[in-house]
Amino acid sequence: MAQAEEVKVPIFSNYEPLPGAHDELFEARGEPWPSIAPIIGGLESLGAARMERRQRLADNTFLKGGVTFSVYSDNRGGERIFPFDLVPRVVTADDWELVERGLLQRVTALNHFLGDVYGEGRILKEKVVPAELVHGGTGYLKQVHGIRPRDGVYVQIAGIDLVRDGKGRFLVLEDNLRCPSGVSYVLSNRNVLKKVLPKMFRTATVRSVDEYPTRLRERLSELAPPRGDSPRVVVLTPGAFNSAYFEHGFLARRMGVDLVQASDLFVHDDRVYVKTTRGPEPVDVIYRRIDDEFIDPEVFRPDSLLGVPGLVRAYAKGNVTLANAIGNGVADDKAVYPYVPDMIRFYLSEEPILGQVETFFCGEASHRSHVLENLSKMVVKAVDASGGYGMLIGPRSTAEQISEFRERITNKPRGYIAQPVVELSTCPTWLDGKARPRRVDLRPFILTGKSSWVLPGGLTRVALVEGSYVVNSSQGGGSKDTWVLGHHADDASSKHRIESAPLASRPSPPEGDQ
Repeated sequence: MAQAEEVKVPIFSNYEPLPGAHDELFEARGEPWPSIAPIIGGLESLGAARMERRQRLADNTFLKGGVTFSVYSDNRGGERIFPFDLVPRVVTADDWELVERGLLQRVTALNHFLGDVYGEGRILKEKVVPAELVHGGTGYLKQVHGIRPRDGVYVQIAGIDLVRDGKGRFLVLEDNLRCPSGVSYVLSNRNVLKKVLPKMFRTATVRSVDEYPTRLRERLSELAPPRGDSPRVVVLTPGAFNSAYFEHGFLARRMGVDLVQASDLFVHDDRVYVKTTRGPEPVDVIYRRIDDEFIDPEVFRPDSLLGVPGLVRAYAKGNVTLANAIGNGVADDKAVYPYVPDMIRFYLSEEPILGQVETFFCGEASHRSHVLENLSKMVVKAVDASGGYGMLIGPRSTAEQISEFRERITNKPRGYIAQPVVELSTCPTWLDGKARPRRVDLRPFILTGKSSWVLPGGLTRVALVEGSYVVNSSQGGGSKDTWVLGHHADDASSKHRIESAPLASRPSPPEGDQ
């Protein structure tokens, strides 16, 4: 009787998409998108009770696996489990093809921009991008002007934040070109979902994400100084108190390279060495997860204990490759973001494939006037903040908060941008035993070495609080697995070929092998 009741309670029977927002799984009238309907049918067959148990199983797996993150602003300290929702976000093959082409185009242009502003400065001389905007930003580091990384690759790892507007169009919201985080949760989410919903993965043509660590190591190794066939790659972490420490260790393990701290490295004769039990050994590539200002106390902050003295000298002489390059912050500065479409036209002579959100830079008088007159309708962001901090969401703010931001913008206009509120797309999210619409974004990851590769998927973050537009984990957001569907049956066979190997340790399928 209990089993019958479980089957009779479809999990999406009362699901209602939000008016005006694009839903990732359902049309406005409440029917699943045709290309996604088989997946919805598979989830429906679970029933509410089994869905609830699978959700608890997934939560316990994350807890026991130590898949965590830290929040600096949380006075309670310690680490948190990243909330995970069992309902996947699904992207069709056609939609992904467009996204992939757009991302490759954008990262290519941004890489050209970095090479230009730290070199000839042609785009500044031709006034396509204001020179004072670039040179006046905190992301521009004059200390590395003239240093060209190997093969001119500044952005080996990019995380580009995307949203979908009310018409379902993918728009770029933000570029992350320094130390973008989150890919470890992409891989962890997929592993857990394959364990708790194994049958779904045997029937759907979901593209694999498991090859990311292999692709990352390949791309990093391609750009190593030409000293041998097996370059030594390390991941440099600030240590266990960093909010993304879990990810640092995860990627080092999955790539099969050393996880090191500054005290494990030293520079001699402009070469970088790692201390080992066999004595010092040369390092060729450093995937560094330390911010620019802390990475070398000889060049930047002299009080930094996180960096390696002499590292910039070794980097400037081409004796070590840093991923990502120092100084990339000038390209993902929120004040520079409005000019990225112009960069694409300038360097590539192409029209941007992906759109982006209309942006007003408060450093320009006309823009500032418009922003101050419409604060209650806009989203305001501090250009040097991240993680959902330093934001004002006008329609959801009090008069006091709006007044506070008016004063901040007036006192420091260069420090703020503003954008109209975008009705972020929603995705069904399993909360309190029901599927409810919650807003999502997407962070795909793009790797570049001799060539570029886009991970088929990315980190879908979800605002768990009803009505919220803030998806950041530091603000209470969670995550979902992102399923990019293949075009053909060949994609399905590829899925099994690539994904079957890591599942050797997979436990027995739970509860009827759904």
